Amino acid sequence: MSDAFNEPRLALNRIYTKTGDKGETGLVGGQRVAKDALRIEVYGTVDELNSFVGLARVSAHDHGLSEFESLLERIQHELFNLGSVLATLTGDLHPQQPRITPETIARLEQDIDIYNAPLPALRSFVLPGGSRICAELHVARTVCRRAERMLVTLSREEDVPRDAMLYLNRLSDALFVWSRWVNHELGVPEALWQPNQAAR
Repeated sequence: MSDAFNEPRLALNRIYTKTGDKGETGLVGGQRVAKDALRIEVYGTVDELNSFVGLARVSAHDHGLSEFESLLERIQHELFNLGSVLATLTGDLHPQQPRITPETIARLEQDIDIYNAPLPALRSFVLPGGSRICAELHVARTVCRRAERMLVTLSREEDVPRDAMLYLNRLSDALFVWSRWVNHELGVPEALWQPNQAAR
């Protein structure tokens, strides 16, 4: 058996199908569920996360951070793999269906270590900002955390792959590290939380 995932089998000739006009959508296995079902909310939030990662990837390109741009593109592919498995009930998963694997998570942990290595130790919490790409990565981080929280809730009701949960947890950590790294790489000072700067 090949280790490669199946390629997508899509033919998107018609964008509107009218099959969702009654507030339902289809899972990969063919089941019809409400569009606001928790499983749909989870992989819809993963899709939202993918869009924000794409925005940060455009900014990485604009800053000439080509290696980091390629890394973010890989993350976008991984998020589609995650969406594939979340859109499928466990009993319908195909052995070659795109998914998150332990190797995916190990690679992400390696990336976190590599990008964190040159960063100074933190003495306070970081305020998102300094550069636009840093802020974009923080938005992606918070959306990732929301997806993780929703997946935890789903896991109380339905069987979900453990690797999916681990991936979102590690990705939110990675997005935090990358948000710090881009400012470091661009020579932009970090803004740290100073409680006494707030109005009293």
